[in-house]
Order: sequence, then C-alpha cells, then structure tokens
Amino acid sequence: MAVRRPAVVGVGATGAVLAAALAETAPDAVCVVSRPETAEALRRDGIRVSGAVEKRVRVRNVAVGVAELARHGPDAVFLCTKTYSLPRVLSELAAVLPAGVPVVSCQNGLGTEDDVAEAFGKANAFRMVLNYGCARQGPGEVRVAFFNPPNHLGPVLPEGADVARELAERLSGGGLATEAVEDVGRFVWRKMVMKCTMASICALADLTLREALTLPASRRVADACFREVLAVARALGYDLGEEYLSQAVAYLEKAGVHKDSMCHDLEAGRPTEIEYLGGRVVAYAERLGIPVPHYATLTDMVRALEAKRLGGA
Repeated sequence: MAVRRPAVVGVGATGAVLAAALAETAPDAVCVVSRPETAEALRRDGIRVSGAVEKRVRVRNVAVGVAELARHGPDAVFLCTKTYSLPRVLSELAAVLPAGVPVVSCQNGLGTEDDVAEAFGKANAFRMVLNYGCARQGPGEVRVAFFNPPNHLGPVLPEGADVARELAERLSGGGLATEAVEDVGRFVWRKMVMKCTMASICALADLTLREALTLPASRRVADACFREVLAVARALGYDLGEEYLSQAVAYLEKAGVHKDSMCHDLEAGRPTEIEYLGGRVVAYAERLGIPVPHYATLTDMVRALEAKRLGGA
C-alpha cells in the first residue's frame, strides 16, 4: 500500500510528534483534535517540536472530532489518545472508517492492539511502541526530553508485515526513526513492565520515578511488583531475559527525575490509565492463575484515589 493521507487521532504531546513526522513525507496527513481552538492554532501555527527532536511543519488538514475524519478519507490511522478514551474513540472510528484501513495503537498500556483488533479485525490492527518522552507546551507545541531510537511498529497478524514496513518507513522518512518488527508484543512488554509498575507507585506516593526506585520502602514494593509482572509476561510467552530488569531499573534511576503521567492525571482530576496498566496485569494474572497480590492492591488503591478525585467517593 502507499500511505498518502494518514490520520493522527489525539494531537497532544506524543501525537503531535508523530503528526509532524508524517506530515514531512505525507503533507495531506490529518490531525484529529477535540477542541475547535486547538484546530485553529494548528491551522495557523502548524506543529513545532523542539528538544531531542526538532521539527516545524504546516498542517493542511485538521478534523475536530472523529466524525469529521470521514470527509478526509484517511488511508491509515494512528491512535494517540489516552487509553481511558480508547473504547469511545474506537466506537466513533467504526462509524466512519472504511473497511481495510490499518489502525495503529500508539498508546501506553497492555492489550490496546487487542481492542483495535476486536473493532476492526486482526488484519487491520497494529501496535507501535514509542521510545521518546515529551511534554506539551501549548497547542501544537511540544518539547521532546529524550528519544532512544528506534520506535517499534508491528502487526497483530504476520500478514500485516508489509503494511507495518510502509508505515515505519513513512515515520523514518520524516525523521522519527521507526523499525517494523514481527513480534511487537516483546517490545510492548519491555516498556510496560516498567510503566505498569512505576505508574501506580509514583501516583500513590507522589514520587518521581527516581525517588520511587531509590527510597527503600517504595523500592521494596517495586521489586515485589516486578517479580509479579515478569511472571505474568513469561506465562504469556515473553521471557525478557535475566539482564532486562537490572538494565531497565538502572536507566530509570538515572533518567527518572520526572513524575509519571498518572501523577499529573490525578492532580488535574482526570481519569487515569490504570485499567490498561495495572488493571490489565491483574486481569491477565487472574486468567492465568498467577497470584499478584502487590499488583492487585496497588491497582485498587489507584482506582479508589481516582474515584475520590473524580467525585465518585
């Protein structure tokens, strides 16, 4: 296939970086946003990316809401919304997207590609693991703190390998190095073992990643959670190897001077992504018959705090 009009749904921080890379080789790329004022800013100022990735691109096509996407005729869709919005977004996309259009989940979390496959069929479902960290400075303005290339993109079914390569080449051609891989699940788990564990600990204790790994009490909890989630990953066919944990923890101890995004979601009174993080680990563990008491406790505590912050307690 020749991707000429990809769409990015959710042009926040990570989505804006993706959209900027796509627009460099596919100028008709579509940005799907939720607010009219954001659309106006993108049309006026384009996308500006600074830091570890530097870009400034014009935005030709903007849709306010998924319903408007129908008139643009996208030939690929990248999902960059928060995972708590995923069920709604998939439902809205199903009403407007033609059959056969590849849909790529770029969100954090476990099993997002399975939800895409359920909505659009396994042949059209893809997953991307983003290896950059960034923060939104304003509408269409993002600063990238780090990029550890490449990103990884793969299909749910092996038959989608050619499409995955085309999409990866589009992004790489736009300066965002991305590699097409056969088994994207391994890369998902390599990232999510850390994310699923540290997000809950940081959110509940209001700690940075580095603090959570260096303070003795929180580190003991983290180590117990690592043992649990790695057991679940192995049972699902993803043995990450003996060196994985020490390397990943060492990296976060040096680089994790920031709080996890779950902290910011709770502080702002927004829903969290707990159901696709700790919630999915617990669900997999229950299905497999693997005890995960630390994960189950942390997940329920985040749910309780979320309910309180959202006014449900």
